[in-house]
Amino acid sequence: MTSGNNLRHILLECLAITCLASFLLYITLSPCSAYDLKNKVKEFTLKNGLKVLIVERHASPTVSLYISHDTGAVDEEDGHTGTAHILEHMMFKGTETIGTKNFEEEKRILRKIHDVGNTLDTELMKGESTDGQKIKDLRKQLETLQQEARKWSIPGEIDRLYTAKGGGDLNAFTGQDLTSYHVSLPSNRIGLWARIESDRMANPVFREFYSERNVVMQERKQTVESNPGRKLMEQFLAAAFMVHPYRRPVLGWTPDMRFLNIDYTKKFFRTYYAPNNTTIAIVGDVSPEETMKIIKHYFGRIPSQNIPVRRVTEEPVQNGERRVKLISDASPRLITGYHKPTLPSFDDCVFDVIDTILSGGRTSRLFKALVEKGIAVGVNTANGYPGARYPNLFVIFAQPVSPHTCGELEKIIYKELDVLKKEPVRSEELEKAKNQLNAGILREISTNSGLAGMLSYYGAVAGSWQYITDFPDLLEKVTPEDIMAVAEKYFEPRNRTVAELVRKKI
Repeated sequence: MTSGNNLRHILLECLAITCLASFLLYITLSPCSAYDLKNKVKEFTLKNGLKVLIVERHASPTVSLYISHDTGAVDEEDGHTGTAHILEHMMFKGTETIGTKNFEEEKRILRKIHDVGNTLDTELMKGESTDGQKIKDLRKQLETLQQEARKWSIPGEIDRLYTAKGGGDLNAFTGQDLTSYHVSLPSNRIGLWARIESDRMANPVFREFYSERNVVMQERKQTVESNPGRKLMEQFLAAAFMVHPYRRPVLGWTPDMRFLNIDYTKKFFRTYYAPNNTTIAIVGDVSPEETMKIIKHYFGRIPSQNIPVRRVTEEPVQNGERRVKLISDASPRLITGYHKPTLPSFDDCVFDVIDTILSGGRTSRLFKALVEKGIAVGVNTANGYPGARYPNLFVIFAQPVSPHTCGELEKIIYKELDVLKKEPVRSEELEKAKNQLNAGILREISTNSGLAGMLSYYGAVAGSWQYITDFPDLLEKVTPEDIMAVAEKYFEPRNRTVAELVRKKI
């Protein structure tokens, strides 16, 4: 059951056999188990294609709301990496009626900022043949205009409007496949949410675009360039995927980020933030009928768009091991990954079980083989990386304890993978793994925010939220023979990519 956040790692770390009675009691008392969701989720589709999923829960007078657009970094064109991410930033800058003191005055200045910014970028793109004085003058003009525009804007007004009415958990995230915006509110404030979010979908204003571009550039420096682990992951993905856009970082490549373009960003927004490419999930103390009246009133007027056919280059079959080494003044680390199919493939479900068997808690195989024996600081696995819309990777992360090396870790990891190929998993170990996965789902959907997030995610990426309800039955079918077959098929050296962080010698 893959997801952009790797569902299993959001869920329970471990479920001991001795706690099975408590687990069964939890299933019995759970407010909304995976099996009875079928009777609780109300589905609606507006004329403009907007999908809405609503679950009533009256335990407290609150509601969690997710808006997920079926788009992410994977949809960007070459040369425009980072667009989906900066668009997420822009969506918090307000609209024509939110975040402004006088939009007519502000709009006049924003047009000038647009023209000067594009002219400056065009000159900078000339490289060595740039006119230094012209660049200096344009930068000065841009800064003056930005200062003037700030006189008319109201920073952070969306956050202030929500906070003033008891809102919390206001945030967003951009991944390879999906971009989501979420907030939790008192349930009598759905009208406020619909007013704000429909306005954001229809009339966003990309204030502070060029200053925000500098912010995301700085974000990359802080979270990637100065973080050896993130740099290693970036190089790992670039090696694992030769042509598929999963090779790109969500933040974007630095040369592209320098010239993120406001016109292309607006085009990306109009294309992919359309109602017919969007799923809304609402969970909490609501009436579906009354809620839909509000949604139709605010969101129903937004026109649908022609979503282009996604012609993403298919990653060719890997026919040889690929290796990457990053030299850095940091502790050694190891990443190993194998190509695999995505959901709803049965093999993907088998990988969820393998994921749990290998690193699901302190009794898992890799923990006992590496961490318990003092060979590794930590070890973890992830199924469905870096996205789930397309075929992806099963990844193993490990960090050796000095004086042990990444080479030692590799040998032990490959030995454990070979055991999966040759020896059937014991029935009690398999049952424990299934219990962990089921319990994790129940834990996640027991909260309004958790359920809303899962509904909107699978509604967008898997094509149907019902993958949540189908998963337990799919999981139950997994046998020791299935695990052996999947391990034999995919855990091959020719299908492997290895990235190693090597400490710089002094």
